[in-house]
Amino acid sequence: MPSNIKETILIVDDAPENIDVLTGVLRNDYKVKAALNGATAIQIANGKTKPDLILLDVLMPGIDGYEVCKQLKENVETANIPVIFVTAKSEVKDEEYGFTLGAVDYITKPISPPLVLARVRTQLAIYDQSRHLEKLVQTRTAELNETRVEIIRRLGRAAEFKDNETGMHVIRMSWFSRFLAEQIGKSEQWCDLLYNAAPMHDIGKIGIPDRVLLKPGKLDSEEWAIMQKHVEYGAEIIGDHSSPLLKLAKEVAIFHHEKWNGKGYPKGVSGKDIPISARIVAIADVYDALTSERPYKKAWSEERAIALLQEESGEHFEPCLVAEFVKCLPRIREIQSQYQDSFNDE
Repeated sequence: MPSNIKETILIVDDAPENIDVLTGVLRNDYKVKAALNGATAIQIANGKTKPDLILLDVLMPGIDGYEVCKQLKENVETANIPVIFVTAKSEVKDEEYGFTLGAVDYITKPISPPLVLARVRTQLAIYDQSRHLEKLVQTRTAELNETRVEIIRRLGRAAEFKDNETGMHVIRMSWFSRFLAEQIGKSEQWCDLLYNAAPMHDIGKIGIPDRVLLKPGKLDSEEWAIMQKHVEYGAEIIGDHSSPLLKLAKEVAIFHHEKWNGKGYPKGVSGKDIPISARIVAIADVYDALTSERPYKKAWSEERAIALLQEESGEHFEPCLVAEFVKCLPRIREIQSQYQDSFNDE
């Protein structure tokens, strides 16, 4: 980090006097933010400007410090932020538990200002070095990563090939998903993950019999039950893997046919119980399907497609995401122009 920019420390403690003490220790050298409870801390950590280090109390009402740390470490956007517990819990078992959750240090109260400063400096130096090394690794492995991502994209296109022979649908809807994620302020890293995970949303179609997948008319109840299985097949194909990309791809595959009102499938979850990744992909997927020409249908106009999204706002789709999607239309038009379907007349 440039020497003229102060690093940001987030202090989380339900006692204002404890925040005041730590702020007094740190404010000359760092930019300090504060949260009086765990929920606010998680919200700040997930914001656009993330803290460089978190000083976290354990004993707090509502979400305690241990649970805050656990949630931060489970989220790809906040997992790498170093967490130091600052607490009156001084038993060895408490320290051990804190470290198992992913904390990098453990300071007991009452604090020693020189010790706090030393520990903070050390962990920030390690984190800064880690970020630098990560950038080097990312640069040197870019070609390998692009190859892996291209394989995933092509698998997604393979799933579309039977009922969309050009495969352009997954390319367009992946861009649309990325634009919407960027529009609502998701991090660049998460937007990249979603862009690369979205092509796998319908990979489970590979497991659907042609008599159902390619049926020109309306599906009967038995056929519709078979078609709905593609989300489960998709999850099974992607499998359980530690890769953040494959984890997100599986999440999208399972949930992208859920509806805001709870009338979707396969689980019938509603509202914000549907992962944000799937809520975004649902809009991108439907919009591209509506505005794309197929051998069996004409493309809808932009106006007609947007009208349907707005009509289904609060029913199929999350209202605020529909509103933000409309703001992305200039960029969406560019992608539609760049990646057009071309069908053979033979």
